[in-house]
Amino acid sequence: MELTKQTVIGDILTAKPEAAEILLAMGMHCLGCPSARGETLEQACEVHGVNADEIVAKINAL
Repeated sequence: MELTKQTVIGDILTAKPEAAEILLAMGMHCLGCPSARGETLEQACEVHGVNADEIVAKINAL
């Protein structure tokens, strides 16, 4: 699965559970929260002050 900034967090975690480590490292400690799982990667990065393109590259490299 090639993800983009518009990919929903829940879909990322379903396809690549190992991405949780990257998301936790960026400060997203609410991975189990229904609202967090329903937002896009770009939205999550915006809230946590992280560059979305960098996170996309890290997760796609998994």
